[in-house]
Amino acid sequence: MEADNHTKVSEFLLLKEGLSEDPELQPVFYGLFLSMYLVTVFGNLLIILAISSDPYLHTPMYFFLSNLSFIDICFITTTVPKMLVNIQTQSKDISYIACLTQVYFFMIFAGLDNFLLTVMAYDRFVAICHPLHYTFIMNPRFCGLLVLMSWIIIFSVSLFHILLMMRLKFCIGTKIPHFFCELAQMIKVACSDALLNNIFLYMATALLAVFPVTGIFFSYSQIVSSLMRMSSAGGKYKAFSTCGSHLSVVSLFYGTALGVYLSSTVTHSSQRTSIASVMYTVVTPMLNPFIYSLRNKDVKGALRRLLCSTASSP
Repeated sequence: MEADNHTKVSEFLLLKEGLSEDPELQPVFYGLFLSMYLVTVFGNLLIILAISSDPYLHTPMYFFLSNLSFIDICFITTTVPKMLVNIQTQSKDISYIACLTQVYFFMIFAGLDNFLLTVMAYDRFVAICHPLHYTFIMNPRFCGLLVLMSWIIIFSVSLFHILLMMRLKFCIGTKIPHFFCELAQMIKVACSDALLNNIFLYMATALLAVFPVTGIFFSYSQIVSSLMRMSSAGGKYKAFSTCGSHLSVVSLFYGTALGVYLSSTVTHSSQRTSIASVMYTVVTPMLNPFIYSLRNKDVKGALRRLLCSTASSP
């Protein structure tokens, strides 16, 4: 009967909806997260529209940027809308199927963010270190293949995680000390043996984090080496300025992700882990369009032309 109760669990409780138990703060958190969500969606949509409408930006670098903006919209959509609904209804429930779905898509878009930042670093490496071969190497077919392979790898790994997770048994009334269903937290609260899940989690994290980070470090080590050999100060500045936005986004993404990891291992406070996760899942996607639009004159020009054309249209 106990095993039967475990397998028939239909919902979980998210203990950190709104990040505070104080009912007076719930409207404040609701307004804050709703505003951040809308800013993220509209900001990234503007980036996508600006790039797609401006022929000057139909280059590999901006092709990858538009994909990153799309993924950021999807990334924040996996967590914030459910949080807003639960705050509004004063509920902490999430169904078993909804929880699995949230885990699956969260892994997909977090992984794609990781892969795309690596691909964008490689694009800058080819542009600066091999400028004469850039058009040949970074042709549209190869760029599309890089994005497609990223999707296939992440879809496959995430699906395997979900299949392993479906083997786990959960007790009725299981409480998740987070504001969304996150894979590591789900494994921790399982009522059955999760050794296989943990092994695959560590293997996948090592492969999908170490290789991209290594690729980014290698690309920028080669870029810095190439810049040091340049004799023109203007050439150095121009070359490095094309990497500034990407470096800012990489620092923000991996810095906040590292903050989540450290907060979960160094401290046992679920409140601190949830706050660190907000930086990773909400703040980072919101800031990306601002970083690229404020630091990139081409994107600013495209946004200006897009807004002017929209304002002048009948």
